[in-house]
Amino acid sequence: MKMNTDRFSLTIDEYLAETNVLLYLNDAVTQLLEHKEEYTQFGVVRYFAEYFTSVKNGNHVLFREFSYIKVTPHNRESFIHTFWKCFRQIGKNGDLLAMSEYSSLLQLLCPDFPTEMVQNAARIVLIEDATDCLMSFSDFIYAFQIQFYYEEFVESVSVIYQDLLSGKSPNTVIVPTSTSVEQLSSAASEEPDAQEGVDSSIFCECIEGLCERFKHKFPSTVAIKEILESSQRVSFYGFLMALAKHEGVNQDIGALPNKSDLLIDPEMDQELERLIAQVAISPTSNSSSSAVGQKEMSKKASPRKSLHQRKRIEMESDGSTEETDSSEN
Repeated sequence: MKMNTDRFSLTIDEYLAETNVLLYLNDAVTQLLEHKEEYTQFGVVRYFAEYFTSVKNGNHVLFREFSYIKVTPHNRESFIHTFWKCFRQIGKNGDLLAMSEYSSLLQLLCPDFPTEMVQNAARIVLIEDATDCLMSFSDFIYAFQIQFYYEEFVESVSVIYQDLLSGKSPNTVIVPTSTSVEQLSSAASEEPDAQEGVDSSIFCECIEGLCERFKHKFPSTVAIKEILESSQRVSFYGFLMALAKHEGVNQDIGALPNKSDLLIDPEMDQELERLIAQVAISPTSNSSSSAVGQKEMSKKASPRKSLHQRKRIEMESDGSTEETDSSEN
């Protein structure tokens, strides 16, 4: 879990606010009270140790409700990373999936994950309403990262963009310069065909004004300026796609590797090779029945199982038993 490098200079209240410790503590206590009989038999101390270890490692968001996975930046980062780990093989195989299929994958990890957010991510890749086309895993996951991690920022920028497009003076500009007002008036008088996007310099100024008082996470202003200074005009989805492709923005979030390394995961590849080798050396009949059995088990051990069931499996294992291995598959 990321922390401020100057955390030792923070007050107690500032530290608690920055790390969301009280939020996680409240959730831990809530889970404990809801399933008290199961957890107390292993000891309350061990339970809290397991809970906060899972938070630190980013495993705590798996199969949780949407309201929980989006409640902190760390949870959002952890969910994006988990999604990549679970479905990286799709990209490695070169498969192209539709928006509805990506939505189904996300709902395997979070049963109530909203389709609307997946549609918004698809619009970044496919430009607005062409959401019925197929997308590569690489294109989708970086666009999804921007839409999900910076959700509030994206919504606010959308309002700014629409105001600029219609000739209004956005409320986010704290002190508009005379030049900005003059340019804005000029843009409003242009023919509709000429308004493919908005003036990049005005858009940049408006976004900077937003960032100065924004309470949620937002990309670095350095990256924003770099993107908007590269062209005279920019569309909303063009801006979001540029953010999705910006390596500096991706590194700031910290959930995904750079695009060149997106499909590389030696540890997971070794595990898959080991499993494939086990199947290969088994007798044909056993392999067949084993495959059927595994398919049947995967249906029964649905990710949609209750938190109650998942926590029981986690608490009954110290990370080295067969139960833990199967719960991770």
